[in-house]
Amino acid sequence: MNQDAAHPGEEAPSLFPRVADNEFGYDPAQVERFLQAARATYEGQQADDAVTSSVVRRTTFDPVRGGFEPREVDGALDRLEDVFAARERNAMVQEQGQERWIEGIAQVSGVLRARLHREPGERFRRPSRKNVPSYAIEDVDAMCDRLIDYFERDVPLSVDDVRRAVFGRAMGDEGYEENQVDAFLDRTIELMASID
Repeated sequence: MNQDAAHPGEEAPSLFPRVADNEFGYDPAQVERFLQAARATYEGQQADDAVTSSVVRRTTFDPVRGGFEPREVDGALDRLEDVFAARERNAMVQEQGQERWIEGIAQVSGVLRARLHREPGERFRRPSRKNVPSYAIEDVDAMCDRLIDYFERDVPLSVDDVRRAVFGRAMGDEGYEENQVDAFLDRTIELMASID
């Protein structure tokens, strides 16, 4: 008999450790549903609403008391995203050939690098409204400088470093617009995951 199986009246073993009952973690039911959908996609059982590396990267879960430990879930999602990115890359190479895949990488890289080479303080737009949160310009520019070093000087930078980047807060046009920076970093992560 499987020792991990729950006895009648006992709770089934948890996928991830939980935070204390008075702390907030990720909603276990949402996490489990998402992982079931990801597994179904991976095993070829789900054609509609298929999970992709991009879907994994953008997935969020509601906070609930006593939920799953966020760092544990985030780490698992990072690994899952890498698996899906590698699979997508291999499928594209198989369908379109290595040369076409390299052309696509070069095209995306060129678009990203064009933005990276803008003047510091001018790389992203500023929010049009005064009282909305924005990202501290110097923090975002520092990450952009690291990305230039990665793309052009082969200075090591892991995709996890970009995934976990945290920027200080600013308000309104004192910072960069969060949505634009996030979209740029999403494309960057997608590129790095596909070539690493």
